Amino acid sequence: MRKSLFCQMGIAIVLAGLFCGCGTVTPPPPRTVEIDPVQIQIFEPALPDIIESASNPITEQKVALGRMLYFEPRLSKSHQISCNSCHGLDTFGVDGTPTSDGHKGQLGTRNAPTVYNAAGHFVQFWDGRAPDVEAQAKGPILNPVEMAMPSEKYVLTVLNSMPEYVAAFKAAFPGEKDPVSYDNMAKAIGAFERKLVTPARWDKFVKGDKSALSPEEKAGFATYMEVGCQGCHAGTYVGGNTYQRLGMVKAWPDASDPGREKVTKNASDQMVFKVPSLRNIEKSGPYFHNGKIGTLAEAIQSMGEYQLGKKLSDAQVQSIITWLRTLTGDVPAEYTKPPVLPKSTSKTPKPDISD
Repeated sequence: MRKSLFCQMGIAIVLAGLFCGCGTVTPPPPRTVEIDPVQIQIFEPALPDIIESASNPITEQKVALGRMLYFEPRLSKSHQISCNSCHGLDTFGVDGTPTSDGHKGQLGTRNAPTVYNAAGHFVQFWDGRAPDVEAQAKGPILNPVEMAMPSEKYVLTVLNSMPEYVAAFKAAFPGEKDPVSYDNMAKAIGAFERKLVTPARWDKFVKGDKSALSPEEKAGFATYMEVGCQGCHAGTYVGGNTYQRLGMVKAWPDASDPGREKVTKNASDQMVFKVPSLRNIEKSGPYFHNGKIGTLAEAIQSMGEYQLGKKLSDAQVQSIITWLRTLTGDVPAEYTKPPVLPKSTSKTPKPDISD
């Protein structure tokens, strides 16, 4: 009887401990990882404060004009869409949708990537058809599915109809005979975008502050490297510096978008896309060129399967995500505040929602 009573008491104590949490198994501490400095070198240098351009020097006047133009809906035929509509500066440079709404609610075929840090990428657009952000700025305004302006001349009619814009162009491009031009519009937007940078804790680590990352985050970086993600996503922008075929090891299940082949007309470029940057990646979903993958975990699993030929465990995926969060930077809130825009005049074309 005494032995039975003691056994019963022991069982009761164990059960009580489990219900109150005292008997919960403590997970093992994260593995201790000392990151090899050689591995850090492939991500150097750290993010710059400004992404300079020799062909488009940045001035305060140019940036001020570019800020207005970035937020200007009258650069669209309907007066309803601006650059900020699809690349919201208060939402990490994206709109959070698979593909964005354009003129009269038309949907594009590709996901709008973040504008933050994009000026540092080696080309623009998923298919690389623009060499820099200045060239990229010209495209959506005239695209019939996006902002749908009928011509460059029409855009200049809009800008010249407002004296404040005429004065701002003269200040931004002093000494030019015709400062209000389509090229200068793009240069001003580009100058503004070249200061849209988001330094993160990862940059502190790259600069030598080894306390900037937690043990879990260092372990996540180690997993990232062990898996092989750095083969495509390396450099200052952790991507954004090369092209790659989607489905390198295993055919991607949706081949409806030809990728860069649409630009080059070369069959070898089928399903080739610009590798996206992973900076702010936890904030810039949904993912891939068509925005059809909604979660970061699913995106990583897909990359493991189709690009690396590996089935990643849930633990590996979560470890990688832990490190990727160190790439989430600080949005320059004051710099990106919407400006006061010039008022329309009697010469400003009216909104047009026709085809």
